[in-house]
Amino acid sequence: MSSVPESVPEPVANGVRASALDVRWIKSSHSNAEGNCVEVAALAGGGVAMRNSRDPEGPALIYTPAEVAAFLAGARDGEFDHLL
Repeated sequence: MSSVPESVPEPVANGVRASALDVRWIKSSHSNAEGNCVEVAALAGGGVAMRNSRDPEGPALIYTPAEVAAFLAGARDGEFDHLL
């Protein structure tokens, strides 16, 4: 009996054209009307893609779940408040 390997998603390269990804982009409810926001999308392989909403055709940055978790933890703790 031969087994067919389960399909494993190809890793997505950093800088891929965001519009080429077949994903559902979401943005924060805190984004303003001018579209100044970062949009995120879950990737099939478990990663997270981010793009600039002002440039939806532009590049997507790809992060691992651990990288996003570390960033969110820092944001919750106020580590980046000095940037605003």
